[in-house]
Amino acid sequence: MKNTLLAIFLLLSTALTALAQAELLQSGPMLGYNEMKEVLLWVQTTEAAEVQFDYWPAEDAKDRHNTATYQTNAAEAFTARLIADEVEPGIDYEYELKINGKTVRRPYPLTFSAQPLWQYRTDPLAFDVAIGSCFYVNEPRYDRPGNGYGGDYEIFEAIHEKRPDAMVWLGDNTYLREADWYTMTGIFHRHTHTRSLPELQPLLASTHHYAIWDDHDFGPNDSDRSFIHKDKTLEAFKLFWGNPSYGLPDTDGGITSYFQYHDMDFFLLDDRYFRSPNYRKSGKATIMGEEQLEWLIDALVKSRAPFKLVCIGGQVLNTAAVHENYSHHHAEERAYLLRRIAEEGIRNVVFLTGDRHHTEMSQYRNSAGYRVADITVSPLTSGAARNVEEENKLRVEGTLVTERNFGILRFEGPRKERKLTITVYNTAGEELWSQELESE
Repeated sequence: MKNTLLAIFLLLSTALTALAQAELLQSGPMLGYNEMKEVLLWVQTTEAAEVQFDYWPAEDAKDRHNTATYQTNAAEAFTARLIADEVEPGIDYEYELKINGKTVRRPYPLTFSAQPLWQYRTDPLAFDVAIGSCFYVNEPRYDRPGNGYGGDYEIFEAIHEKRPDAMVWLGDNTYLREADWYTMTGIFHRHTHTRSLPELQPLLASTHHYAIWDDHDFGPNDSDRSFIHKDKTLEAFKLFWGNPSYGLPDTDGGITSYFQYHDMDFFLLDDRYFRSPNYRKSGKATIMGEEQLEWLIDALVKSRAPFKLVCIGGQVLNTAAVHENYSHHHAEERAYLLRRIAEEGIRNVVFLTGDRHHTEMSQYRNSAGYRVADITVSPLTSGAARNVEEENKLRVEGTLVTERNFGILRFEGPRKERKLTITVYNTAGEELWSQELESE
């Protein structure tokens, strides 16, 4: 009898301890960048706690490794960015989270992968990248009166069911409200509230995430370089995302970055930190700033990727001079960028954009005879634009979508014959349209 009672006591004690550790988990775990020799793992706790990840090859659970431990703290919104630095190229891993030394179980797979070393050995593998923008989560006490602006959160379950290898968030990845703009407390609250959405958690845990920002996660609506607290929102962006870098080495500030996924190059641009005010009458109108713009041109010239994916918050090719399209307030810089792409003979440039609360694909052939495309995917969960009447002369027929949606980019084919298939889905994961581009 005593042994039975002792066993019951131990089981209850273990269960209560596990529950206590789970209650310390605010959001995540989330996968950040993955390279051949290291992978970033992210997590957020509800209060100060010691966190660590254990990981092992999916085919050898005995070969266990662990990250360093980290003590989360209020000054960093109780977030942690830990590095799995004992990985090998091309290996799939399983992992687990420990809080205060106790494993926290999740009801969905915790897996990641290190990128393969394919160069000089095989053709690059096929892989999928999810894209989307404009992620709004309702919080009535801080929202504007009326019907909630956000909805259809099950879209993240639909994305997860597609099992993309990576996801690129194309800006407005949270919506700072009036109560958030001017304090780190408000900024941290908004990021935490958005990141904690239950429907999002499985997608965070097994897809590698990269991000840029646009106005609503940078500051107020249509914000620019004059926003006085851009240092605070930059700090929050660094804490809540897992990009490989933030900002150019020779430039102060901003979130500009780059990563290579298999054989494709992704350029993560900052369209806010250096942006001149839309209606300023003097000075040079710019979205990217000279340093970032020239870096992009240099990097595109250097790239040998079959497709060069340029990620920026606002539309680039849309010819309608409305809202914050590049062709509206910053047409001269847009013309310069597109001219340089043509004059430098840069092939296979594909802009990935968001912002507009509708989805469409734009495309043209430049003076060098090369195709330039712009894939706009928006919104994920914010309100969709129901009446899009602007004239975009470069829109590909049949690609306009005015409901919540996401995209999947499929890269496949032999090394010298790669192709990109863009497929857009509704919130239930049902296909709306698909387009195919061949590398030129």
